[in-house]
Amino acid sequence: MEKFFKLKENGTNVKTEVIAGITTFMTMAYILAVNPNMLSASGMDPTAVLIATCLASFVGTMCMALMANYPFALAPGMGLNAYFAYTVCIGMGYDWRIALAAVAVEGIVFIVLSLTNVREAIFNAIPSTLKKGVSAGIGLFIAFIGLQGAHLVVNNDSTLLSYVNFRGNFNTEGICAILALIGLFITVILYVKGFKAAILIGIIATWVLGMICQAVGLYQVTPDAGFYSLYPSLGFTDFSKFGETFGQVFKADFSGVSITNFIVIIFAFLFVDMFDTIGTLVGVATKAKMLDENEKLPRIRPALLADAIATLVGAIFGTSTTTTYVESSAGVGVGARTGLASVVTGFLFLLAIFFAPVFTAIPGFATAPALIFVGFLMVMAVVDIKFDDVTEAIPAYLCFLCMPLMYSISEGIAIGVISYTLINVCCGKAKKVTPLMYVLTVLFIAKYVLL
Repeated sequence: MEKFFKLKENGTNVKTEVIAGITTFMTMAYILAVNPNMLSASGMDPTAVLIATCLASFVGTMCMALMANYPFALAPGMGLNAYFAYTVCIGMGYDWRIALAAVAVEGIVFIVLSLTNVREAIFNAIPSTLKKGVSAGIGLFIAFIGLQGAHLVVNNDSTLLSYVNFRGNFNTEGICAILALIGLFITVILYVKGFKAAILIGIIATWVLGMICQAVGLYQVTPDAGFYSLYPSLGFTDFSKFGETFGQVFKADFSGVSITNFIVIIFAFLFVDMFDTIGTLVGVATKAKMLDENEKLPRIRPALLADAIATLVGAIFGTSTTTTYVESSAGVGVGARTGLASVVTGFLFLLAIFFAPVFTAIPGFATAPALIFVGFLMVMAVVDIKFDDVTEAIPAYLCFLCMPLMYSISEGIAIGVISYTLINVCCGKAKKVTPLMYVLTVLFIAKYVLL
């Protein structure tokens, strides 16, 4: 392992990588429950989607580990699965096999782009200050996801968002929010004390406290409201269901499918996945100090190729676009620096096929402390932003402001790129904007105009 993953060279060891790999998996395990539930709305069998999700995550994460030696995990992307089910299948009325075909084509296009230097060039074209803005934005984004998972931040029809009503819903939202705060406190104290497994211990401790609360009646199981039992159930997966999605992409019936609409669907998948992946790689790599002296990520091409292969393989298995996960930053926060952590995460996804009911029992409020705390670690990137240069600082600011508020990494990057180019051109600094940044700016503006 030392020879293959270069642990000492990267300042890590087997114990750290294993703990980090487990931590990353636990922060991502929610996708095992969310993805089957979401894609089943399109008519797909939830058990088949669960198996496809586990296999696609395993293949993608292992490709990242063995091809690029990075601690980045992959799984079907949130947002992209919603677009798959609710826009393409329900909104446009297309069969889910057509949607899978669009994902497969996207994967093939990405493989071609990754074998060339197109995606790598886009990554390298993003200015250093904007990369730090991306890192901070992702930090705020995953912290926001954590606050939602903790039920600390809830919907409010008047102000869009508000804090939870602890008393009004004490036995559901209220107790979850309190447990998340306790878990965050545990995580912070252990981290300050120097425990490398602080984030993982925080997740497990919060989950255990939740089970105790359920046992004494403080937490009440209310499935209709989305509050399920916190106890892991022992059960096995019905593997015969996998045939209902595996290879169905090749059976898509394109009769009656508009070529123009199909291209738009592919472009939407392609656009969001590309910049979500690039944004995640920029943000997590910046946090892990993996960028070189020129603010470039070594081995970026195999990393992007791993992501592209995962997308194609995932479509064949029967799931929406598989992409690099921002929750990888949880493992990086624990100390992950090599692909060994990804190997651990990948095998846990494979194991989850057999014991899915156990892993899907991990509640959102238990992983919330990890996301909120890692968000803090990533937001620290703002200290390296040159705030004395407004032409650099404002685009970075808009970038990390828009990611959580627009609930999209790619939208944050789009606003950052457009504002960077326009501000510098209008301020007489057009020469420092690279040609590719001009191209990206035009493409982003065209996306908003046309889509």
